[in-house]
Amino acid sequence: MIKTDEEAMEVARELAREFARDAARRDAERILPVAELAALSGSGLLGITVPAAHGGAGVRTATLGAVIRHLSAADGSIGQIPQNHFWYVDAIRENGTPDQQEFFYREVLAGRRLGNAAVDARGPDGAREHARLRPVDGGFRIDGRKIYSTGALFADWIPVIALDAGDLHHTAFVPRDAPGLRVVDDWDGMGQRTTASGTVVLEDVFVPAERVMPGRREGVSTFRSFGLLIHAAIDTGIAEGALAEASAFLRGYVKGGWPGNEPARVVDDPVVVQRFGELAVLTRAARALLESAGDAVDRARAAAPDDFEELADEAAVAMAAARAQADRAANRVTSEWYELAGASAALRSLNFDRHWRNARTHTVHDPRRAKVHDVGNFHLNGIAPRSFSR
Repeated sequence: MIKTDEEAMEVARELAREFARDAARRDAERILPVAELAALSGSGLLGITVPAAHGGAGVRTATLGAVIRHLSAADGSIGQIPQNHFWYVDAIRENGTPDQQEFFYREVLAGRRLGNAAVDARGPDGAREHARLRPVDGGFRIDGRKIYSTGALFADWIPVIALDAGDLHHTAFVPRDAPGLRVVDDWDGMGQRTTASGTVVLEDVFVPAERVMPGRREGVSTFRSFGLLIHAAIDTGIAEGALAEASAFLRGYVKGGWPGNEPARVVDDPVVVQRFGELAVLTRAARALLESAGDAVDRARAAAPDDFEELADEAAVAMAAARAQADRAANRVTSEWYELAGASAALRSLNFDRHWRNARTHTVHDPRRAKVHDVGNFHLNGIAPRSFSR
């Protein structure tokens, strides 16, 4: 079992090396990473955010960001799949009862995976068709249809966001094999192809009362900032993975070779070196902002009550900046390096374009313009992007 930040980093690097080997083929042929996720579960990484008091490593938030970054550099889809797992582990820390914490932390430390069924499908008029909880003896029944359910197909437990009769949010933890629950593998996005971010259908699914967790508390929280860190880590990792593959390709690329034009290594061209350096700077800045934002979350969580609100605001702004930079790095690196290479870089057999497709697909989750506005509004008007639990 992983007990330290250093162990978590080493395990993540080892897994990333393994996952990178067949990443291009998995994307090209849409081979779901079943074996890879089994290895992830067996590695102990899924339990690294469980608090030390409950037997976990309780790693720094920045360490989690680095772990997701390494996995995403190897395979953007694999890096995204545990996003919601860690998000719900944090929700249990924030909103779970002691009994729920004890039970689910034990499940997570045993390698059980948490999926996701949060986004309600839309009806014919475009309005959200909310999943609903109906009280029955011993618990609740749920009906609904969820989309963008990243991780659900591979999960042991699927947390489902549902509304009660008073329209209050709750999270119901449903076993993957529960009667009435179906996971439909209908995700057909151009990128992040093997996340299997499909549809969850719930038809009269029973959930015991002790498996339902209130999903919202009043007050300022670092919960959303924590979730944004994982998004930023995925994009930063995609940029790093693309930069590494681009570097390897360019080092072996020779241009010219016809009469009057002597062969020359492209990496000896100062213009190419300068342009590649610009892309590297974008990526290094994204990584630095990611780590800084993770530390800001931890400072807020460790703060005295009188200081918490101010530090939570600082964390929210830091995370918005990291998210904006990661978006820019991922989209520019995965696209602009082609300008430094020849037409052979576009060969379908190499599948370099998967990095761009992954970046373009994942970054539309949360538009960069909103994050830049959040940062500007704070520095210009002193208004922080307030985050509330849910």
